[in-house]
Amino acid sequence: MNKEKRKQADRLYLLLAALFIAALVTCNLVANKFIAIDLGFKTFIISAGVLPYPITFLITDILSEIYGRKKTNAVVLSGLAASLFVLLIIYLGNSFDAIPDSPVNNEAYSTVFGNSWRVIFASMTAYLFAQLVDVRIYHFWKKLTNGKFLWLRNNGSTILSQLLDTTLVVLVLFYGAKPNDQLLQFIIDGWMFKALMALLDTPIFYAVIFGIRKHFGIKGQEEL
Repeated sequence: MNKEKRKQADRLYLLLAALFIAALVTCNLVANKFIAIDLGFKTFIISAGVLPYPITFLITDILSEIYGRKKTNAVVLSGLAASLFVLLIIYLGNSFDAIPDSPVNNEAYSTVFGNSWRVIFASMTAYLFAQLVDVRIYHFWKKLTNGKFLWLRNNGSTILSQLLDTTLVVLVLFYGAKPNDQLLQFIIDGWMFKALMALLDTPIFYAVIFGIRKHFGIKGQEEL
């Protein structure tokens, strides 16, 4: 690969990492709001934080395929650091009283961000395990199939790791505070919605991987 292509590969890596971290932070900031999404065949009751979350798994699969396990894990850990930084800023913002003319008063701030520490802790616990499991399973399938069946490692790794993620975050957030049947419903709805999004983004995954491979001349199981 020539010098210019290497620069392009580095810029793409930074772009994907930035999108990953932005989606992850957004997940945590809007996770307190629960919504209903009617897709006709089923109405999903999910946290609004679930909406951008499938993007994080799509990006880690792209990174895994193109840049390898080590660089992908580096992005995952960077996302963890960014989320902890956001938690610190939210805590500091809550430590000072709002001025009389502040558009957001103390009560409104506490309503929105009051349990953000618990949301982010739950999300980070689930996130760290699920993302690392996702990367590991992805590369397991890639090695097992000698780089074939791209759809299998994309969907297989994401769907399994999303089940782990959804179960952990619901239990950390609501165990003991909600009835068990409601916990189960949160887990089922959250996981099914994420799994559905993973299946729907398969054509996008194929198109992105094909485009990157063609542009950089990557063949077989080669990585940048």
